[in-house]
Amino acid sequence: MLDAKMPEAWRVLRIQSELVDGIEQLIRVQGAVTVFGGARFPVNSHYYHMARELGQLLAAHKVPVITGGGPGIMEGANRGAFEREGVSVGLNITLPQEQDANPYQSVSLSFRYFFVRKFMFVKNAVGFAIFPGGFGTMDELFEALTLVQTQKVEPFPIVLVGRSYWSGLLEWMTQSMMAEHCIDPVELELISVVETVAEARDIFLDHIAKRAGRAKP
Repeated sequence: MLDAKMPEAWRVLRIQSELVDGIEQLIRVQGAVTVFGGARFPVNSHYYHMARELGQLLAAHKVPVITGGGPGIMEGANRGAFEREGVSVGLNITLPQEQDANPYQSVSLSFRYFFVRKFMFVKNAVGFAIFPGGFGTMDELFEALTLVQTQKVEPFPIVLVGRSYWSGLLEWMTQSMMAEHCIDPVELELISVVETVAEARDIFLDHIAKRAGRAKP
């Protein structure tokens, strides 16, 4: 019976190891913006260029950039920060069909467990920039909203980039979720929607400045 339980026990230790290693590796990465978005956007896409520009703008203000470490939007944001010699963090995930880590990471970690990786996305971040993407991007968006809504984390900006992409979702949230009293109007205000990455940058910098002001004795 004891031997039968060993695989689960070792799994717990592996999870603990990932948590400890991730915290230690990122201990100096504070006040970061985590960037999410689809892995399927090619290098020549409009959104890839926008993510790259956001990475550059944040690095110019010494704001670290964290992504999932893969291609598409993640690569664009990492690349922009890397090109400006900023802190460019990739939190890669081991998948059955291997995700290729992009080459623009000054700090690169690899995780086996999604929930440990997701914890790291939030732990050192002061804001989320969310570009167009698929299921994974939606997962991160709604998890961030839930964490802020339930006051499990200090409130931080959740910025959707690209009005046309997000307009249908926001319309549904207003006309269905809010209409059925599943969410309140004030909860929808947790989301900011921007058209340009300069707008996103300004939201993050404003939040960082206010946060620094609150931290002063």
